[in-house]
Amino acid sequence: MKMNNPGIAAVLSFFWSGLGQIYNGQILKGLVLIVIQMINGLLMFVLIGFITYPIVWIWGIYDAYKTAEQS
Repeated sequence: MKMNNPGIAAVLSFFWSGLGQIYNGQILKGLVLIVIQMINGLLMFVLIGFITYPIVWIWGIYDAYKTAEQS
């Protein structure tokens, strides 16, 4: 059983959404999160991105932490 450090997973996701998921071995989930955040970045031009980007970012940090805790 592989033990991931929850703190490292959370910090990685803090700096780049999806990186913590990739660290946890959830490659597809991490890549999807990266793509979603790229879309959210573009959505900032129509203002909705200012709401969606931080929500997805915070969820990504939380998810990376919790997933690493469970492994």
